Amino acid sequence: MMKKIAVLTSGGDAPGMNAAIRAVVRTGIYHKCEMFGVRDGYAGLMSGKIMPMGVREVGGIIQQGGTVLGSARAPEFKEIAGREKALENLRGLGIEGLIVIGGNGSQTGANALDQMGFPTIGVASTIDNDLIGSDITIGVDTALNIALEAIDRLKVTASSHRRAFLVEVMGRDCGYLALMAGLAGGAEMVMVPEIVVSPEEMVKRLKASYDRGKTNGIVVVAEGAKYNTEMLVQYCREHELPFEIRATTLGHVQRGGAPGAFDRNLATRLGAAAAEKLINGEHGCVVGLIRSEIATTPYAQVVGRTKGIDPDLFRLAEMMAQ
Repeated sequence: MMKKIAVLTSGGDAPGMNAAIRAVVRTGIYHKCEMFGVRDGYAGLMSGKIMPMGVREVGGIIQQGGTVLGSARAPEFKEIAGREKALENLRGLGIEGLIVIGGNGSQTGANALDQMGFPTIGVASTIDNDLIGSDITIGVDTALNIALEAIDRLKVTASSHRRAFLVEVMGRDCGYLALMAGLAGGAEMVMVPEIVVSPEEMVKRLKASYDRGKTNGIVVVAEGAKYNTEMLVQYCREHELPFEIRATTLGHVQRGGAPGAFDRNLATRLGAAAAEKLINGEHGCVVGLIRSEIATTPYAQVVGRTKGIDPDLFRLAEMMAQ
């Protein structure tokens, strides 16, 4: 059974990462392990920013957004020499296993270490919700509620001035946040990478909603959609949209919120499960939530792939936009 374990956060921060760090550390200590935290992700792993962590070091962080361990880009880690340096630092401290909290890129790095013979396990954490191995990942629920609050507020001012707002949300090449925010926010349309809708169709639907008596319009645009917000605004202004058009990009404000109850509990469950599985010898996989149960998915099924959106939910959003 392992006695020394390290944890790091990598990639984009997500609300709930701190709750996951806390769960990993306290679970390891409960099982009589010596726990370490790695600052600044894989960059810190290569530069040796590895510190002991006890129960007090993770006290009072469950409610904090972001990650107390930090995250940083580390292009050198993609090279074998960078990974060998990281392993040298881990083994130099007698560390026997690593837990990586993050999304696709982070788990790709974790898989590389695992394939080099160092036991590594992942915790599914990304607001994009595009990671295979978890129906919903840490940070998604909080980011979605932040986006929804913004949409609700924009709807109020849009109604006052008979405007249409294009609201751009994050998600990289996955339209999950846009789709679910649009569905919950009563948007007239969502524009996502997975299902392309033309600007012509968007304008047509907004005009139809105006003709039905609507006093405002909301279109939620995923940042990875084929037609970006700037292009759509320009098209609307060139084609006499009955609403006055405005655009709002929510950007990183979606990442910065304090995690809600769902994300705190999800992160705690996944972090604790990852620590216990690694202690007991299971590695080379991502720990996530599948059909409301904690489950593991081998890295071979995760790395180099992403999940898309449910087309039935997209159809539901269209039906609701009446």
